[in-house]
Amino acid sequence: MKPMHLMSYVRGGWHAADTGLAEIRSAVTGEPIGRIGSDGIDFAATARFAREVGGPALRAMTFHDRARHLKLLAQAVMDRKEELYALSHHSGATRADGWIDIEGGAGTLFAYSSKGRRELPDARILLDGPPEMLSRGGSFVGQHVFTPLQGVALHINAFNFPVWGMLEKLAPTLLAGVPAIVKPASSTAYVTEACVRILLDTGMLPDGALQFVAGSTGDLIDHLGTQDIVSFTGSAATAATIRANPVFADKGVRFVAEQDSLNACMLGPDATPDSPEFALFVKEVVREMTAKAGQKCTAIRRSFVPEALIDDVQAAISARLDRVIVGDPSAEGTTMGALASERQLRDVRAAVADLAREARIVWGDPEATPAPGGAFMSPVLLRCDTPWDAATVHDREAFGPVATLMPYRDLAEGVALCNRGQGSLVMSLFTGDPAVAIAVVAGAAAWHGRVLIVDQACAGESTGHGSPLPALVHGGPGRAGGGEEMGGIRGVHHYMQRTALQGSPAMLAAIGGRWIAGAPVDDAPPHPFRLRFDEVEIGRTIVTAERRVTLEDIEHFARFTGDTFYAHMDEAAAARNPFFPGRVAHGYLILSFAAGLFVDPDEGPVLANTGLDTLRFLKPLSPGATMRVRLTAKSKTRRNDDYGEVRWDVLVTDGDGDAIATYELLTMVAG
Repeated sequence: MKPMHLMSYVRGGWHAADTGLAEIRSAVTGEPIGRIGSDGIDFAATARFAREVGGPALRAMTFHDRARHLKLLAQAVMDRKEELYALSHHSGATRADGWIDIEGGAGTLFAYSSKGRRELPDARILLDGPPEMLSRGGSFVGQHVFTPLQGVALHINAFNFPVWGMLEKLAPTLLAGVPAIVKPASSTAYVTEACVRILLDTGMLPDGALQFVAGSTGDLIDHLGTQDIVSFTGSAATAATIRANPVFADKGVRFVAEQDSLNACMLGPDATPDSPEFALFVKEVVREMTAKAGQKCTAIRRSFVPEALIDDVQAAISARLDRVIVGDPSAEGTTMGALASERQLRDVRAAVADLAREARIVWGDPEATPAPGGAFMSPVLLRCDTPWDAATVHDREAFGPVATLMPYRDLAEGVALCNRGQGSLVMSLFTGDPAVAIAVVAGAAAWHGRVLIVDQACAGESTGHGSPLPALVHGGPGRAGGGEEMGGIRGVHHYMQRTALQGSPAMLAAIGGRWIAGAPVDDAPPHPFRLRFDEVEIGRTIVTAERRVTLEDIEHFARFTGDTFYAHMDEAAAARNPFFPGRVAHGYLILSFAAGLFVDPDEGPVLANTGLDTLRFLKPLSPGATMRVRLTAKSKTRRNDDYGEVRWDVLVTDGDGDAIATYELLTMVAG
């Protein structure tokens, strides 16, 4: 192929460096395929462009606007995925490896688009929890809110996932309303550059929302400030170098790190050679050794098994490794491709040599060349029979197709050995015994960002040990960096500032777009159910007439529904209950009568009642008492061009004005 000249995209245009260029080689053939460099970029101006152009444009959009754009970006990646697969081949990735990277990256954008529209408001401010009552009279309240950082996010990514690694950071960042500067690892940056071009070609990204640096970031970090954030994936050594920059201490620049991780996999003591969990454990260890040639931050590095089973496990893993075919990732039948570069190959061989001082190689040859031309390496399984006395196996990561098999003598020791990695992104446990799972989670969860528990019941649908998911946190404590990415909307929060607001209910309701008790209401005609979505204003209210609830009503409801619980039917038994004065109305009778009081029966804009939230019954209602309802529009979320969701605050009171029930009613209302 013709060598590529990788370009950066900064300040609204493409920039090609003429000096300081480094060579990129194919992991498959070893031949030069491109040049990369960032000389000539004004990094201070690049950061300002993000803050002054990209940031305001993104913040002018609502969460739903940004979510819709993420969906279009994801679709563009899927429409042009074959272009990315063709380039990914040169990184040593098989088609299956590329699927994780390319379609997994698009899937993350789709997931955040969906979550943004389902879980975030069609607004620019995100409320964090319910209001806090700060005064006895209710005229002074508090509300926590999230607002986008008014800076730039610098994403520094690793070589192993040039598409997913960018998109899993970019999705929550853009959804939060923060512009990003992406800096991929140079060895596979040609795949990232191609993906950036696809994203920009959509026209969905405002100027300054996404910038891309091919090569070094120069002095960019020196120009970061209080509102900026760095999100890093890579080695602990590089993370430490970045952290040493004074901007993190002096200016409070935020730093999120996902770094080295000696992830563990444990076979439970309940396993036997013929148990389903035994076979699942063996299959997972081999898959994690060979997927992406073991170049995954989540790959299994340490495998712990009951002492009595270690020979059986070694034999079973070896038998599966016998079927692995290493070679050109595009060739028919290849099951494992190359490492990303010759440098990576040298690093992994050096790490295996260190491990071999405490463990012996029981399968594979790290010095063998299973295929000509590129950075190919055999999978390597080591065995350390005294892990309680070892140090290197718990400290040295071989970032390739390498795992170490080790025994444990009892469950407590197995947990302790898993934790010897000093913090990891993920550990997995294969057991069919809930008691084992409880003990392992209690003892090990604090040391791991994610714990996968596999038994035969979930194995068929499990996404596996090494698969970070958009809905779950990706990150880990200790040597794993102490950071978190993704985790659903939690990942969006990382790019926002939480602020506590204090003020009157009216003021905070206006700011947050959510009605608060004590804020003004409007109970003028017409009935709120006669109003279309765009016509319903927050605070729109109806207060109903009273209804008396009789003993006959209660008994009829009991017979009709079959709910003849003694508190509704037996006066003496109800009186002995400390919660009731005697027979009382059913809670669901109260809800039914409440609907009868506030519903407007004629055809109109209200399309459906989709549920109740936060239902509480606060005071029993005795036969002969009256009830009435106050229904107030609390918040609104547009779902599409045709309708939106209106959330109503419902307060049911008795004749004394005391609250007997509260809840939130959800209705879909035509636009």
